[in-house]
Amino acid sequence: MIKQLQSKRIEGLDFARALAMFGMLIVNFKIIMGAVGNGPEWLIWFTGLFEGRASATFVTLAGIGVALMTRKARNGGDLSTIKENKVKLWKRSAFLFVLGLCLYVADWTGDILHYYGVYMLIASFLIIVSTKFMIIISSLFLITSQILQVTMNYLKGWHPEQPFMEYLDFWAIDGFIRNLLFNGYHPVFPWICFFLLGMILGRLDLSKKAVRNKMLYISLFLLITIEVLSKVLMRLSLSVLDGNSAEFLFQTGPIPPNILYMLSNSASAIIVIVASIYIIENFPSHWLTKSLIKTGQLTLTHYVSHVFIGVGILALLNRLENQTLAFSLLFTILFFVASILFSVLWCKKYKRGPIEWVMRKITN
Repeated sequence: MIKQLQSKRIEGLDFARALAMFGMLIVNFKIIMGAVGNGPEWLIWFTGLFEGRASATFVTLAGIGVALMTRKARNGGDLSTIKENKVKLWKRSAFLFVLGLCLYVADWTGDILHYYGVYMLIASFLIIVSTKFMIIISSLFLITSQILQVTMNYLKGWHPEQPFMEYLDFWAIDGFIRNLLFNGYHPVFPWICFFLLGMILGRLDLSKKAVRNKMLYISLFLLITIEVLSKVLMRLSLSVLDGNSAEFLFQTGPIPPNILYMLSNSASAIIVIVASIYIIENFPSHWLTKSLIKTGQLTLTHYVSHVFIGVGILALLNRLENQTLAFSLLFTILFFVASILFSVLWCKKYKRGPIEWVMRKITN
């Protein structure tokens, strides 16, 4: 029974990865096609739901994965086991960092993988620390980030006519560090907090329904509270601030990733993860469930493929500018269905996806 619950928990995480990947595809294809805001209000609202939240869930799941991988080292492992885990994480960190920069060279400026590699590098030094210490570290990252956003120019480095589309000095040392730590798409301050949140969640016994219920209720309460608080604070602050300043400080969108954004998206990430585990427990044999589990196991491959294959197809179709949200969403759904089919067929013969296999081969 314990083994069965463990299996369902892992598959639940793979299912959540597939959902997070779908959300990221919606956001990325929408942006790359220039379709932002080009559609009816309900579609703008729907596609806007995934902005920042899908990526946050993806990073949180990565943190859970690291916690599960390093469980033996954390639970009384000897020094050699701890060192072995650290070295493995360092290698994977370097692989993801380099792969992400390769995507950036290929003109994918919205890359998350090189940030992901840095999160993993930092996490490698925290695998055996206490949960209390992890919470303290996360809080310090979050508070420091908010201070930096208020005291520094968050637009520095971004093209003045294309803010958050083109980073002018990414390849300069100071620009690269600024982008990585402060004002890139997924800067370490504060995005590392999602990764650390995942490491904390990975220490919980998610096979216990009582634990999951508590996580779900707290997260739902936090999500609703933060979203209401955000609206209230933006409205009240208009008496002393202009609209842009109010949004900068109190909105829950990803730019900038302020404290309210981090809390709201942490809550939504937990909700998605817990819901995914429940779905797997209740529909373990459904063909769609099984297909999405396999898709979640190949998310690194699908992330890379959506840059080269997805964007490549759009370039051939001359659909990279001034597209509608309807077309963007349709293309995303078709691409995701193709990704599911690929995953199902690939996993009939191979245990890991092609990019996942390369990473394992190099880092192990």
